[in-house]
Amino acid sequence: MPKVALIEDDAVMLSLLQMLLEYEGFETVQLDGMGKVDDIVDILRQARPDLILMDVHLRQINGLDLLRELRKDPSLQAVKILISSGMELSSESSMEGADGFILKPYMPDDLVARIREALGAV
Repeated sequence: MPKVALIEDDAVMLSLLQMLLEYEGFETVQLDGMGKVDDIVDILRQARPDLILMDVHLRQINGLDLLRELRKDPSLQAVKILISSGMELSSESSMEGADGFILKPYMPDDLVARIREALGAV
C-alpha cells in the first residue's frame, strides 16, 4: 500500500484528504506544516512516504521553500511530490523540482488520479 504524506495547514482539508486517500487504499501520514523546515524534513525521512502532497501556503513556512529543501535531501530525492495551491504556481513548482501541480479546488477523483499517475499506478 503506497504511503502518502499530507502537508496541509487547514485541519478540515487535512482530515478530508486523509479520509479520501485511506478510502482509496493509501496509507497516510499527516503534517500540519507547523514548525521548522528541518523538523518537517526529519519527520518525512522517518516516515518514508512514496509521495508527498503539499500545499504551498502554510502558516509558518512556504511550501516552495520546503520543496527546495526536500529535493536537496538524498534520502528524499526519489519521493514524488505534488504541490497544490489555490494560485496557479505550476511553473514555480516545476522549477523547484515538483513532480506535479494541482490547482485548488479540485475534484477528489482528479486528485486520486494524479496521485496514481505520479506513483506510476494508473
